[in-house]
Amino acid sequence: MDDFNNKTYVKRRKEISKLMESNSCFLINSANLKFRNNDSSYFFRQDSNFYYLSGFVEPDSLIMIENNGKSTLFCRERNLELEKWDGFMHGVDGAKKTFGFDECFDITEKENLIPEMIKGKTNLYCLIGKDKNFDASVSSWVNKANNLERHQANIDIKNFSNELGMMRLIKDEHELSLMRKSCEIAAKAHKKALMNIKKGMSEFDIESLYLNYFREGGSNFPSYTPIVAGGSNACILHYIENNKTIKESDLVLVDAGCEYDYYASDITRTFPISGKFSAEQKAIYEVVLEAHKKSTEAIVVGNSCMNPQKTSEEVISQGLKDLGFLKEPLEEILEKKLFREFYYHKIGHWIGLDVHDDSPYTYKDEEIKFKENMIMTIEPGIYINESAPVDSKWKGIGIRIEDDILATNKGPINLTNEVPSRSDEIEQLMS
Repeated sequence: MDDFNNKTYVKRRKEISKLMESNSCFLINSANLKFRNNDSSYFFRQDSNFYYLSGFVEPDSLIMIENNGKSTLFCRERNLELEKWDGFMHGVDGAKKTFGFDECFDITEKENLIPEMIKGKTNLYCLIGKDKNFDASVSSWVNKANNLERHQANIDIKNFSNELGMMRLIKDEHELSLMRKSCEIAAKAHKKALMNIKKGMSEFDIESLYLNYFREGGSNFPSYTPIVAGGSNACILHYIENNKTIKESDLVLVDAGCEYDYYASDITRTFPISGKFSAEQKAIYEVVLEAHKKSTEAIVVGNSCMNPQKTSEEVISQGLKDLGFLKEPLEEILEKKLFREFYYHKIGHWIGLDVHDDSPYTYKDEEIKFKENMIMTIEPGIYINESAPVDSKWKGIGIRIEDDILATNKGPINLTNEVPSRSDEIEQLMS
């Protein structure tokens, strides 16, 4: 870890300590090593919140941050024999020095040390509900600490999820550089895939292209399981089977992003496997594209984060009405949310360390307002499944367009605009 990053994580721990009440502390645990089968583990990825506050990427770890700014790490001690199998470990001394903690202890000491360390505290903050086993451990430590301080008031356990989530909403320059890189890799992969997709390919064939181009660009992993949905499969929001054949007349919806140094990108494009949109496909596509354009324009510093959602509902509702899918007056469509027959998800989500960043949309009963360096996805869609009350020529069409949008004082910036989104641009790229 370089000195810059060391200082970055130390600064974050200091910042979150300032959000606590006096005589309080915050406990957060690392991700756990997960096994695929028998003794074969999945690749270990650190918990995003834990990584955000430490940069430490080993399992079996725990951080305590106190309101005075002091931070303590519990981690595994070095084991040279284990390192032969699993690789380098920092150990207690190495972790303290490298990651800028005030103190560091062997993780095996946590049951003895933590009750003593939290004894007499007024509040103990943690991320309640993220890990049931850790929640149980926190309760046990608090009970032990209370028993040690019989004449003191009991320690209150408080949820700190929103406070940490609010911190993560605004990206610093280091985060922005990683986000731009992640978005660049993903956008180039989408563009390159569109240039190489041919008739006769299956969903699996297309997914393989994207995964290969992510790797070529410098990303080790997709940021989520890719969606490659041909025809009516595109009407299933979380379709991940990616194993069906694609008919020559089908649209293909690809929702795929990559991870770069822990930071995610998220892009969706919809295109005709033939390279040419039909009249019906293009008509719906243009409505979605207009919703995408107008919703992106709503990401303005000072605007509510709900504004893009309202904008997308208005544009899509009018489009559905113009196409004859909905007959009611526009006001009624919006009030009764009749558009949900065809547009049944939100316009987007925060993105950063997680593809769905763990940050709130309301805080203290108020909608979050956009500030500079917040990043939200914009992903309107229209989906006409086989049960929809429309003419059969429209059925089986599912379209979504998604980009990652940075809020700035000079207006929104599309971080993934290298991959084209206009229907004519897509057709030209695929020709």
